[in-house]
Amino acid sequence: MRNGIRMTTPERTWCDLASVLSGPDLVAAGDYLIHHELPLTSQDALRAAVDGWGGRAGAGRLRWAIERLDDHSESRRESILRVLVLGARISGVTANEWIVTSGGYRYRGDLVIRGKKVIIEYQSRFHDGTKEFAADMTRISRLEADHWYVLQVNNRDLADSGELVQRIRKVLADRSPSC
Repeated sequence: MRNGIRMTTPERTWCDLASVLSGPDLVAAGDYLIHHELPLTSQDALRAAVDGWGGRAGAGRLRWAIERLDDHSESRRESILRVLVLGARISGVTANEWIVTSGGYRYRGDLVIRGKKVIIEYQSRFHDGTKEFAADMTRISRLEADHWYVLQVNNRDLADSGELVQRIRKVLADRSPSC
């Protein structure tokens, strides 16, 4: 009960969503629920709910999604991008990892593959503003000066996921370890 209204728990709501959401969207919803800065539940609590879900609608999707949750994802599209990259068996991916440049600037990469010095960044409409665009340009320039490759991805790229995965694989193949 909350303010006199009956509500389901975050765990139950997430399980219920499994019958209507795609796998990547279910992961995004789970990522939101366990986000490290303001968690509404934990991955362990979600796992327990999945274990108790039995054979109800969405059980298979829940078992698939629980293994792909990450409490550092910052947005739905980031989660979907991460699921795509991991599904392509691209390893060494960390969500929202901090990188310090040689000039002492700290930046977070949406998806970081440190061993290849590759950052995959999802660029949303938020980055269209002049102020944000200018800050992104400076950030990318500083990272590239330290030999990081920043692959920028948008919604159009996600719509052609096969081509995007090929592009990511090409970038990784062209990079030597710890460039």
